[in-house]
Amino acid sequence: MNAMNEYFMSKMNVRRRQVVIDIDKDHSAIIQAGAMQWMGGNVRATSGVKGIGDFLGKAIKGVVTKETAVKPEYVGEGCLVLEPTYKYIILADVGKWGSAGMTIEDGMFLACDANVKSNVVARKNLSSAVLGGEGLFNLSLQGNGVAALESNVPEDELIEVILENDELKIDGNLAVCWSSNLEFTVERSTKTLVGSAVSGEGLVNVYRGTGRVLMCPVAPTTSLFESTNTMTAKAAAKSSNTFGK
Repeated sequence: MNAMNEYFMSKMNVRRRQVVIDIDKDHSAIIQAGAMQWMGGNVRATSGVKGIGDFLGKAIKGVVTKETAVKPEYVGEGCLVLEPTYKYIILADVGKWGSAGMTIEDGMFLACDANVKSNVVARKNLSSAVLGGEGLFNLSLQGNGVAALESNVPEDELIEVILENDELKIDGNLAVCWSSNLEFTVERSTKTLVGSAVSGEGLVNVYRGTGRVLMCPVAPTTSLFESTNTMTAKAAAKSSNTFGK
């Protein structure tokens, strides 16, 4: 039923992608809950929780971010394959983001090396974040290891902005990840409400300091595959009703 849509999606390089992780005694992986598709060899899942205090800490992180509270850790020796996704996969070396690490946009985390530590960072002015419709907290990653992120565009289409004691203002959640040492706030585009009304812009995300920001050139919208799935579901329902008659 969706052969025509799949054909044109393939021409646009819109296709499913999967992350394959090699697990051994020196390398274990933490993934987003529910992301595992299959695993081979002597690989087993653990909760990744080291006690009641750790569980409560992870639960709080889950409440204030869009990420799941507890992310399973896979250990042993073998191969771990994650669920396919239509989004593009970015493999980021967390160690190259410095000691402060990197902060990622909500919902983009897919997996990381178990050596990578996660933390929750808050925006400086929470009231502006609420008014701007943005999340109040973001997930920050530190340490040495690789993190797999889901992006709306390929990595080579991302725009890298280097800041040296400077500031960057972005209208919307176009940033994929940024240096955790940057000061991250949500502010009006101009100093006055009248100015914001005249310019047609409201609140913007502001990044200040020294570091770098990886930015997506287009805003996330209803994706092609979501529309395709909706069309396919409607066609299937119509066909089912016809057969039922």
